[in-house]
Amino acid sequence: MAVEKSASAHTSKAASATEGKPVRKRRTTKAKAAVPQVVGEAPAPIIERTVPEQFGRVNVMDITPTADNGLFPARVELGEPFTVTAQVFIEGRTKAGATVSVRNARGREVSRTPMTCTNPGLDRWEAMVRIGEHSDLRPWDADYAPVKRQLGDWNVVIEGWEDTYRSWLHDAAIKVEVGDDVENALESGAQLLARWAGSKDSKLAAADKKILQAAAKTMADRSLPPTERLAAAETADIQRLHETNPLRDGLSESNPQRFRVERPKSSFAAWYQFFPRSEGAHYGDDGKIVQGDLKTSLAGLERAAAEGFNIVYLPPIFPIGVTNRKGRNNSLIAGPNDPGSPFGIGSELGGHDTVDPLLGTMDDFKAFCERAHELGLEIALDFALQCSPDHPWVKQHPNWFRTKPDGTIAFAENPPKKYQDIYPIDFNADMPGIEKEVERIMNLWIAAGVTIFRVDNPHTKPVRFWQDVIAAVTKKHPETLFLAEAFTRPGMMRALSYVGFTQSHCYFPWRNTKEELEKYLLETNGDDGYYQHNTFWPTTPDILTDYVRDNGVAGHAVRAVLAAMGSPSWGIYNGFELIENRQRPGFEEQIDNEKYEVKVRDWADADKYGITELLTSLNRIRREHVEAFSYHNVSVLPSSDPNILAFARHTPAELTSTGKPETLIVVVNLDGHNAHQSVIHLEMPDFGIDPKWGAHVRDELTGRDFAWGWDNFVSLAPWADVAHVLHIVR
Repeated sequence: MAVEKSASAHTSKAASATEGKPVRKRRTTKAKAAVPQVVGEAPAPIIERTVPEQFGRVNVMDITPTADNGLFPARVELGEPFTVTAQVFIEGRTKAGATVSVRNARGREVSRTPMTCTNPGLDRWEAMVRIGEHSDLRPWDADYAPVKRQLGDWNVVIEGWEDTYRSWLHDAAIKVEVGDDVENALESGAQLLARWAGSKDSKLAAADKKILQAAAKTMADRSLPPTERLAAAETADIQRLHETNPLRDGLSESNPQRFRVERPKSSFAAWYQFFPRSEGAHYGDDGKIVQGDLKTSLAGLERAAAEGFNIVYLPPIFPIGVTNRKGRNNSLIAGPNDPGSPFGIGSELGGHDTVDPLLGTMDDFKAFCERAHELGLEIALDFALQCSPDHPWVKQHPNWFRTKPDGTIAFAENPPKKYQDIYPIDFNADMPGIEKEVERIMNLWIAAGVTIFRVDNPHTKPVRFWQDVIAAVTKKHPETLFLAEAFTRPGMMRALSYVGFTQSHCYFPWRNTKEELEKYLLETNGDDGYYQHNTFWPTTPDILTDYVRDNGVAGHAVRAVLAAMGSPSWGIYNGFELIENRQRPGFEEQIDNEKYEVKVRDWADADKYGITELLTSLNRIRREHVEAFSYHNVSVLPSSDPNILAFARHTPAELTSTGKPETLIVVVNLDGHNAHQSVIHLEMPDFGIDPKWGAHVRDELTGRDFAWGWDNFVSLAPWADVAHVLHIVR
């Protein structure tokens, strides 16, 4: 709670004495402060606030973004523009003003931005602000330290104040026009301008002070006509100073609003997942599969980089248990050549801090990370907090596991499902001990080159556990990001976002109709985006929806466009390029699932489908138009056909580095089998387009140019174009 400073002394203590009478020793009361006589109108004082619920001289309420009474900070990237709003008002017909003050962790004001009243009837003010300076440096770059120092919690304070100048100017203009009490009105203005010139809070340059002082002198000159004197107070220079360096009487601060500032590109991510044991896998002379390793997996890095992705995500690379090892397609009995699930973590060879010897050594992993960094790729490592019965923790920390009445450890289950190869962790006996061990392990992998952890099923562990662990890890390594694989209830997903999960898996795979997608796009890219950063994945090793199964190559293309354009963060599970879309009967996942076997793929086959080319194009579009991607700038565009979805991403000129608006219009045919036509309505002024001239748009997927106006005809066929990604050319 920031407590405001009191105004300069306006009071003085009066002595209690009786002249000409003997002083008696008697109990006296404290004298009241004398109020000094003020000639003219007294400026609004700053009223001290001693508790958070007190109002200042000006009233500030209902600040956004904020959640759960401001307990959890909104999340923004370093240098990302975002909108802050508040109700700011004062009594009567007096004019109010508002400012956004951005303050670093030490409380120093770094920037001050004027707010605009966008709804006078509701006293609603807003402003676009940035925290810190954007950078394209990556965590492994040598010059990254200044970026790192800017990460963490910042405060935003809304400052309401009496706009004395605007209030005076409104009344003075009327009085001069009708000839009512003109001299007093103009003299008040002269005093106001002189006081403004001397205000330290206004942070005026010497030249600006001279402008105000000269205007005050003209205002006080009674030899001049009243209209000329008034005009001196409303010149373009003074109007500019009122916008940038106003006189702020009765300054009233809101309670500080915390913002969690994360590193650049923390919410602009293109993920690519592969299993190292499948990269470079081949059939040996005996017909058996020879699995790949971290060295052969360098080919996967090259492929991910060539397709334009910037994060490579690996499933667990730790030793795999033998006891109750699962076989192909999650069968209970493993064959002699079945490698087991990498999620059955731990064996006599080690646990979560060990590289599976079949994949290589820790030095091999470090070399793998170094090559990834050379290619501009980050490495995300899966962290599944669970153990096989062979994990070292089972013997070292038996109290970390739940036992049944007969003394045996209970394997994981979600009746009727059972996971016989996994022991779940029990957090009730020694959560501090488990936290300490997890922090040690994460720091070990960070030192090896990992910058992101994708956490498996975090919603099955206490939220407080993750809150403690993420706080401890990011205190040392604030550049570290966390992705929550939590397909669960909205409340739990939001809570995980509150405690530090930077991104989150979400319900996107199951949003397939136009109505579902329109709603989900606005949900993902609206105010919720300040807390939960949804990452759109068309498929994962655990998810293969009926839509992807039934719509073939066109369906893969549709879901890729929606994922890449619908969220700043998206991901692809490898094999998507090869149209791997056969479901295991009765389950929304692939048959011959890679979680339980090594996949031998012929990547030369990818060329016949065209999906690789599409993924590469989508990532190119994202890079070239990065300023169009935010979790707060999507608009759904009206379309006349129930199978045609249209939406736009728009960043206004004042918020881009080029000073030009950045707008993408995405139109998708959701039907993977039939052509559809639609009229798309574009409310041109909303996107900075002059209706007189209309818009010149270029399809970034094909290079074709079109002229767009208010209503635009579109035809899309799955055998030709499933989508347009249109850039408004300025």
